[in-house]
Amino acid sequence: MVQKAKILLVDDRPENLLALEAILSALDQTLVRASSGEEALKALLTDDFAVILLDVQMPGMDGFETAAHIKRRERTRDIPIIFLTAINHGPHHTFRGYAAGAVDYISKPFDPWVLRAKVSVFVELYTKNCQLREQAALLRLQLEGGSSDGVDAGKETAGLLAELSARLAAVEEQAEALTKQLGEDSADAGVVATAAHLERKLTGLRRALDALEPGTGGGAMLPVQG
Repeated sequence: MVQKAKILLVDDRPENLLALEAILSALDQTLVRASSGEEALKALLTDDFAVILLDVQMPGMDGFETAAHIKRRERTRDIPIIFLTAINHGPHHTFRGYAAGAVDYISKPFDPWVLRAKVSVFVELYTKNCQLREQAALLRLQLEGGSSDGVDAGKETAGLLAELSARLAAVEEQAEALTKQLGEDSADAGVVATAAHLERKLTGLRRALDALEPGTGGGAMLPVQG
């Protein structure tokens, strides 16, 4: 069972963090506060996050510098970052945000519904990735235990493969529906790219599962990584 996703909220002003928590509480996920870039980087050392909401203007390490550190780390480089800013910025300022690795750039004051909707998409993508990793882990266990002997072992293997195939089909169906919805809604490029990455991983896992089916030779290497 996939646990609640964690969402990292980074802002040096407590009232802003409180407002973000009020807006996102309806998503029923785990909200983690960080009042500085340094505090955010510490949180990212130990926890996995579905998305990061990052304030641009902060004393010391600002949002741009914080994002640069996040994107340099292998563990965190793929976490989507949504920049929040109160600055009246022009195209150059916005470009700097995207160059720092943001998937979105939202000016304050923002529409709470829009922000919640954007975050919910990344939470859903994160959840699908977690489900995908679970399938990959089960497949790896099956490969490692493939040397079991006897007819019972063969039946057990066939049963497990059938269960994995059904579970993967459910994830594939959900991912397809999500991708279609994103296309209809003309979603941001960062969201679409994340969804495409998920679909590629699903395709790789399906191929690996098919290779394990009786008569295909087995022994497939799993291309899906965490």
